[in-house]
Amino acid sequence: MQSFDVIIIGGGPGGTTAARILAQGGKKVALIEDKHWGGTCLNCGCIPTKMLLGAVAPGSLLRAQERLRVVKGSVKVDFTALQGRVSRFTKGTSQTLAKALAGSGVTLFEGLGTCLERKEGQPRVQVVCAENRTDMTAPDVILACGTASAAFPGLAPDHQCVLDSTDLLQSAAIPESLIIVGAGAIGLEMADFFSAMGSKVTVVEAASHVAPTEDPDIAKEMLRALTKNGITCHEGTRAKDLRTVDGKAQLSLEDGTVITAAKALVAVGRSPNTEGLGVENLGGTKTPRGYAQVDENLQCASGLYAVGDINGLTLLAHAAEHQAAYVARRILGQADGPYESGPVPSCVYGGTEIMRVGHTATALLQQGKSVEVSQAPLSMNPIAQASGGTAGFVKVVWHEGRMKGIAAVGAGVSHLVTVAQMLLKEGYSGHRLHEIMFAHPTLDEIVPMAINAPRKAVTAG
Repeated sequence: MQSFDVIIIGGGPGGTTAARILAQGGKKVALIEDKHWGGTCLNCGCIPTKMLLGAVAPGSLLRAQERLRVVKGSVKVDFTALQGRVSRFTKGTSQTLAKALAGSGVTLFEGLGTCLERKEGQPRVQVVCAENRTDMTAPDVILACGTASAAFPGLAPDHQCVLDSTDLLQSAAIPESLIIVGAGAIGLEMADFFSAMGSKVTVVEAASHVAPTEDPDIAKEMLRALTKNGITCHEGTRAKDLRTVDGKAQLSLEDGTVITAAKALVAVGRSPNTEGLGVENLGGTKTPRGYAQVDENLQCASGLYAVGDINGLTLLAHAAEHQAAYVARRILGQADGPYESGPVPSCVYGGTEIMRVGHTATALLQQGKSVEVSQAPLSMNPIAQASGGTAGFVKVVWHEGRMKGIAAVGAGVSHLVTVAQMLLKEGYSGHRLHEIMFAHPTLDEIVPMAINAPRKAVTAG
C-alpha cells in the first residue's frame, strides 16, 4: 500500500493543474491517467480541432478580400500533412507535459483509477494497468476524469460511417459529404472545417436554433454565415435514427426526412466518466445525469473533490483548470470560502466565431428578470473593415443598470473574450469605462462601443 498526500484521478487540464500546484506546495502527489496525458482537450478535442481550423483560416481571409475585389488566388490544404502535424504536436506536447510533471515531483501512474472504500478513515484508490494493480491511500483525492462523447438511443456511433468527434478528427481523408447531429461548439467547428475542405455538410439541431446555448440573435447571425458557406441547417428538428446503411450514413428525422452522407458525426454533448469510478465508495453521490455531486467547495465528501467536466458545472477546459487551482489552494491551506468562478468565458471558433462571457439575455428573462441590450456592429470597427470580416456584432446584456453578459458573433471575435471578461468582472461601464485606454485601431474597441450604445428593453418570446 503506497501513501500520498493527494491522489488525483485524471491527467487532463484539471488534474495536471492541481498536480503541479500541489507539488510546488510541497505535497506528495500521485496522478493517474488511463489514456493520454493532457486529456481529451489536448489529444482529441480543443487543440487538434483548433489546429485544423487554423489551416483553413487563410481561406476565410482570402474569400473576405475577394468579396472586396482587392485580392485573387486560392489556398489548398494538404490534409495528410496537416494530420501529420497535428499528430506530432499532440503527442510531443503530451510527452513533454508528462516529463514536466514527473520533474516537479509528481508520481505518474498510467492505468485506470478506481475509488475503494476507506481504510482507517482515509480514502483508498486502486490503479489497474494490464495485470498490475497498485493500491494507495491519501487524505485527499481529486476526481478530474472528464467526460466522453454522449450518445442517445438510435444515435450511437458505430465507428464505421457513424462517428464520434475522436473518430472524425482521426479521419484519413475528407468525406465527400458529412451529416453533423448537434450544433453546439463541437458540431459548429467541425462543420466549419470540413465544409472549408470541400465536404457537403448538413447540420441538424433539435433545439430551436443552432448554437442553442446562445441568444437567438447570435444564433441567427451564425446561421446566416453557415448558409452563406453552403452548409445546410435543419433547426428545431429532432434526429430519430442514425446508422450505417450500404456503406453510408443514413439519418432519419422525426418529420420523416431522410438524409444520407458518406459520414456522420454525433455531437450531442458529453457524458461524465463516472461509470465504475466508485464515487460512492468514498461517500460521494452522483446527480441524475451521472455527474459527481459537489458542494460549494467542489467537495463530494470528506477528503474527496471533483473538478472540471466530471462535476457538470461548466464543461470547459479552462473551467477545469480554474476549479483545480482553487481545490489545490484549499488543500494547501491557501484558500477558504466557497468556490467562485466569476464570469465564465466561452468561445466557438472558425471563420465565424461566437464569444460570450457571463449571462445570456434568454437566461435572465427565464429567471423573470428585466433585461436590456446594447450592441454595436462589427462594420463600425476599422480592423474588421481591414480584414473584410464586418458581418456580426457585439452585444451587452444589462439588468437594473449592471452588465450581466457580453457576447459577440463574427470573424475573429474570440480575440475579444479576455477584454470582455475583465470589463464585465470589474464592472467597467458608465464613467468607469473611461478609466481604460483602448488602443486604436484594434478589434477591442468594439466592446466599449457596444457598452456605450443605446440600451433597448427585450422581452421573452
